[in-house]
Amino acid sequence: MKTFSRIAAGAMILATVATTSMAEDYPSQPIEVVTHASAGGGTDTTARTMLIRARRELGVDAFVQIKKGGGGAVAMSYASGKAADGHTLMAITPTHLITMARGRAPIGIDEIKGIARSTDDPIIIVVNKDTGIESLEQLIESSKSSPVKWGGTQAGGIDHIAAMTFANKSGAKVAYVPFDGGGAIITNLMGGNLQAAGLNYGEAVDGIESGDFVPLAIMAQERLAILPDTPTVGELGIDGVNFSTVRGVIVMKDVPADRAALLEEKLIKGMSHGTYQAYLSGIGLDASSVAGSEVWDAQIREMYDNIYTTLGELGLRK
Repeated sequence: MKTFSRIAAGAMILATVATTSMAEDYPSQPIEVVTHASAGGGTDTTARTMLIRARRELGVDAFVQIKKGGGGAVAMSYASGKAADGHTLMAITPTHLITMARGRAPIGIDEIKGIARSTDDPIIIVVNKDTGIESLEQLIESSKSSPVKWGGTQAGGIDHIAAMTFANKSGAKVAYVPFDGGGAIITNLMGGNLQAAGLNYGEAVDGIESGDFVPLAIMAQERLAILPDTPTVGELGIDGVNFSTVRGVIVMKDVPADRAALLEEKLIKGMSHGTYQAYLSGIGLDASSVAGSEVWDAQIREMYDNIYTTLGELGLRK
């Protein structure tokens, strides 16, 4: 009987150890990255390229799950309904933050945690050379006598919010002119129908290199390496105007801290590889796009706060 009891007790200990080992074995299943955009778009392509090396680092398969609709609301609903075990991430852009700020999302900003940033393409304030404006200070001053015609994408989008946040914090007077896309903005800025616009580097580069566009300031915390002489808006004394075409991944706040930290470590390592870095280079970005949880989470929250405030001032928030 004693021998049997020892055997039974030993079996129970082994079973307990095995169960604990399985519970601590993470990740134990494929990693799902939920996106809100169509296949082949920027968000989709970024997520898929990020996962090329991440699979090797994580030791499991990883795949993109597309859930379109509602300015990211459908993706947020799906991701927040999954188990908070670290096997589901969501790729987000400023679109998600706008949807949250407008009260149209199933989750709020305090229910997510930034894990890793994958792209960061700051908005550059540029003017047509024929305006004669050569500095941000001159743009602000000239706007006081006549509002500057500033081009961007649809009303209520990130371009609009960035422009009006800048106006509110700098005292500039801005007459915002919405267009369907970047091509129309550039054409009208080049033709003199606009005086200024907020463009990403890839959109502005041809005009800057030809001398038709004058870059005045970067809406980011640091200067762009490719435009070393163009100051940030913050350097010019206007704080809190940091807006980018930015992408990254988040998890729900209830995901265990150790699992979130592991995801951050492995994703950052994967994006440091030449495969992902070549992708960044191909879209006009560099290694500074990639950032960890501390930087990314803070950026998300700063953008959200600006979006929330500016939408309220524009009467576009519930």
